[in-house]
Amino acid sequence: MNGTRLPDNVKIFIVQSVACFDSPGTVVKAVNQEFGLKISRQQVEKYDPTKRAGQSLSKKLKAIFEATRDGFITNTAHIGWAHRSTRLRVIQRVGEKAEEMGNLALVLDAAKQAAMEEGNSFTNRREHTGKDGKDLPAAAPAVAIFALPDNGRDA
Repeated sequence: MNGTRLPDNVKIFIVQSVACFDSPGTVVKAVNQEFGLKISRQQVEKYDPTKRAGQSLSKKLKAIFEATRDGFITNTAHIGWAHRSTRLRVIQRVGEKAEEMGNLALVLDAAKQAAMEEGNSFTNRREHTGKDGKDLPAAAPAVAIFALPDNGRDA
């Protein structure tokens, strides 16, 4: 498709993908899988207004890019890899690729990793209150100290 015009739905797919921080190589593969079209990395960069090649992108596609990027950042904060939704996308791709290759051990590892991500295993969240906002139960002391009876002896 290197010299021909892409359909609008493919252009929008590319714009939304790069707005979500997908690399040009990832987008090339996704377009091939989704639409059966072969495009180049250079073509992908033409749909990213943050790149030099994308500076002449139409107003409509720039608006789609900005809305998608704003939504993505709002939903996943500022740095892609630092946030759960981005990591889950990667884990899903790894799991799907492993399944295609018949690597069941890696599929299970990816599923376990996704479950851990969803369970907040890798966050710094700490619970400050108990059920219904009540105080958390006090932790039992590590060592119990008992007072022994004096039995009338002097120390």
